[in-house]
Amino acid sequence: MATLVIMPRQGQSVESCVITEWKKKKGDAVAEGDVLFSYETDKSSFDEPATVSGTLLEVFAEDGDDVPCLEAVCIIGNPGEDISALIPKKEEEAAPAAEEKAVEEVKEEKKEEVVVATESADKDGMMKISPRAKNLANKTYADLSQATPTGPNGRIIERDVNRLLDNGQRLTPEQYENFLKTGVAPAAAVTEAPAAAAAVAAPVAEYEDVKLSNVRKVIAKSMHESLSSMAQLTLNASFDATQMMAYRASLKKNAEAMGLGNITFNDMVLFAVAKTLKNHKDCNAHFLGDKMRFFNNVNLGIAVDTERGLLVPTVFNADKMSLNELSANAKTVIKAAQGGSISPDLLSGGTFTVTNLGAMGVESFTPVINPPQTCILGVCNITRRVKQVNGQDVFYDAMGLSLTFDHRALDGAPAARFLKELCTNLENFNLLMAK
Repeated sequence: MATLVIMPRQGQSVESCVITEWKKKKGDAVAEGDVLFSYETDKSSFDEPATVSGTLLEVFAEDGDDVPCLEAVCIIGNPGEDISALIPKKEEEAAPAAEEKAVEEVKEEKKEEVVVATESADKDGMMKISPRAKNLANKTYADLSQATPTGPNGRIIERDVNRLLDNGQRLTPEQYENFLKTGVAPAAAVTEAPAAAAAVAAPVAEYEDVKLSNVRKVIAKSMHESLSSMAQLTLNASFDATQMMAYRASLKKNAEAMGLGNITFNDMVLFAVAKTLKNHKDCNAHFLGDKMRFFNNVNLGIAVDTERGLLVPTVFNADKMSLNELSANAKTVIKAAQGGSISPDLLSGGTFTVTNLGAMGVESFTPVINPPQTCILGVCNITRRVKQVNGQDVFYDAMGLSLTFDHRALDGAPAARFLKELCTNLENFNLLMAK
């Protein structure tokens, strides 16, 4: 019995996903557990495994397509099996009409023109090419007659055109225009392309244009909106980290015997932040234009550097956790974010964010608020400083903190009071643990 595969919904806030790569092609044998295709949301990537064995009978989307959640993506079944009942109506109704009028539409609409091919044509003698691939070819004059289609149903897609460009297989504007009209590529373009490619490959390009990933687009939009719509101001402070460092050393020495995890300085800062925020509701809030939303619990966002870009997973109810519990939960969401498989639901809902650049030697910086939150804390490195104790100069280890706050939501004094209490709590970490 044929099985319809739909685009999963990864989180309640996700409306659609982009297919990044098909692992199977139409007609391929599929075993249960085989990855059919990879796809991504704005900030996470996933693989879709087959839940049944059979043959990939039909594919309704190609690489790069943005597919609404719960919409049909492909069908798995047995060769020759009737799958008409599973084909989405819009595909089933449009297919006959599109097949009969394909040649006429090509001639009438230059915008949707499908060129004639000599080697990769379908049964009507017409080459299939996606709009994105054709748009790229129109801009670069790629020699489409040399393209090897890798898209569904023998369709040329964008990566096929990029492969032509990488090999130097281009036409002159005049040759390309003639090819669109006649479907015949100049012989010189076909036979001389390899030699031309070798000649062109020698010089080193002055630059490389790389298309932005979906994650980078989201980050760019969010950061721009944050800085352009908020009145952001940063306060910098530091505290004596001597006691905190001694506490960490004790944890490392006795953690295994006491059944504790690897608790880091960052975990200790997260713990202190969660406890301190309970006394500063303006900092644990969302600014919603005409109102403030104050939260009773602390949902702590943690900025994480990943291969795909900056992600901010959330540890919910962090203020109710012990240090060991918070450390374990933080490591779980951080690992999921770095692995690219984190649920989108864990990338939202934060009430306050912490970003740590201390390991990179940063002494002070201006973190950008994650809207609609009102604050974000930057954690800096530990530096050796001098202070006077009973008239004597004493060296100590100081850790820097940078607090950015939205001046629309709170004033400088409340933000400074939070930062001061946080420094006091971190400076006296043993006492904080006793509360």
